[in-house]
Amino acid sequence: MILSGDPPRSRVLTLILVVIILALAATPYLFPGAKAMNVAAKICIFAALVASYDLLLGYTGSVSFAHTMFYGIGSYAIAIALYSMGPNWGAVATGIVVGLPLAALLALAIGLFSLRVAAIFFAMITLAVASAFQVLASQLSWLTGGEDGRSFQLPELLRPGTVLIPKSFAGFEFNGRTLTFYLVFAASALMILALLRVVNSPFGRVLQAIRENRFRAEALGFRTVFHLTYANCLAALVAASAGILNALWLRYAGPDTSLSFSIMLDILLMVVIGGMGTIYGAIIGATIFILAQNYLQSLMGVASKAAAEAGLPLLPGLLHPDRWLLWLGLLFIASAYFFPTGVVGRLRNAGTKKA
Repeated sequence: MILSGDPPRSRVLTLILVVIILALAATPYLFPGAKAMNVAAKICIFAALVASYDLLLGYTGSVSFAHTMFYGIGSYAIAIALYSMGPNWGAVATGIVVGLPLAALLALAIGLFSLRVAAIFFAMITLAVASAFQVLASQLSWLTGGEDGRSFQLPELLRPGTVLIPKSFAGFEFNGRTLTFYLVFAASALMILALLRVVNSPFGRVLQAIRENRFRAEALGFRTVFHLTYANCLAALVAASAGILNALWLRYAGPDTSLSFSIMLDILLMVVIGGMGTIYGAIIGATIFILAQNYLQSLMGVASKAAAEAGLPLLPGLLHPDRWLLWLGLLFIASAYFFPTGVVGRLRNAGTKKA
């Protein structure tokens, strides 16, 4: 089965997921503006990125702060290849062939040296390695572009000026930018489906057993270090692939878009919102967070103006667009209080009880 025998157990959850997927797939035609397509592409990329992190946090209980490092490796690998070799498919292949194995090897090294110890030490080691990699990327300006990053051109087929289907033929224009969007959409969907297969396999069940009681899993004969390291490598591969997609979409790779610690915090918040230990939560968590990140400020501006015109006291100041982070923080606190297992966890439990 395409969903690996793990379909959503709630009709409400199924409806929400279907609406999100259909809206993302139809974005180039329903919302043809540049901002809408950027938001949709970011949702696709971060849904796969958050799902890969949930494989560690939700299914093994391992807290890693190196996920943005793997994400950045994918971004920089494709950016450096296209910048150095020119906008051709050989450069794209080179970036993929170099970036993915490098991310997997680093994940393997981190796992073998740190997953034998307590979870807190694994988190500290990953934080140190990620910080060192960020400094290294900033210092090697001859290779990475330093703080300015690397801008590059895409192969001609993926450029916005390449018209594949003219508007006069089908009523809409299908150009290279639209093709790039669907490439991001399809690749993200395949990665999420692959992760869904992983967590529903015997290997995924062992990961959950390790999360619940590592000592008991070892007593049963499972090699916990092997399973945790393997999961870390799988998560790194998906994170690096998401970084490649992000760089291809932005046509740029830099510290702020690939290695910033704020990206790691965003990933954690998306996991909390959607719910840990559920791949579907990555889709919903990424959608809620990124929509709020891009549209909450403008909505608050409209609400503040309406409150001022109505003569309501205090509300115009409280709803000022500059305070959008405050309201976003309150939204997170409320979601953690009312949905302690995340949105998907609550809907899934409700569907199970109803059944």
